[in-house]
Amino acid sequence: QIPVGTEIEGMNILGLVLFALVLGVALKKLGREGEDLIRFFNSFNEATMVLVSWIMWYVPIGIMFLVGSKIVEMEDIVLLVTSLGKYIFASILGHVIHGGIILPLIYFAATRQNPYHSGHSEHSDALCLISPCSVSSSATLPSMIKCVEENNGVDKRIS
Repeated sequence: QIPVGTEIEGMNILGLVLFALVLGVALKKLGREGEDLIRFFNSFNEATMVLVSWIMWYVPIGIMFLVGSKIVEMEDIVLLVTSLGKYIFASILGHVIHGGIILPLIYFAATRQNPYHSGHSEHSDALCLISPCSVSSSATLPSMIKCVEENNGVDKRIS
């Protein structure tokens, strides 16, 4: 018997990443000729980051109306509030355990430095304001990049 594979519909993400890497290396190898295209992609990236930041400011309003419409359709509001309260409590408890215990232990094991120093204020915008409001890491990425570059002085190529 000849096995028949099934083709999965969708984007070839690995191919896109590989193409982007090879294109970046090729543009860097071109030297001065590749600088224009590199500047274009950097400008395109900045414009995309501005668009994402605009979207991040207006998405909570849309989500509020989506959730509000579902709450209006509910018959038993008490069940909704108790279930939602349990979920919020479990979520906050998980964040406190992970962010307050697990991550500092990993940081201490890797660096042998105090994880509870005042250096976390450099990330406060991304960690405290945006991360809990979004389940998508791609939504917090622009603000985290901004915090890392501006507050911590990390080079743009690294961030």
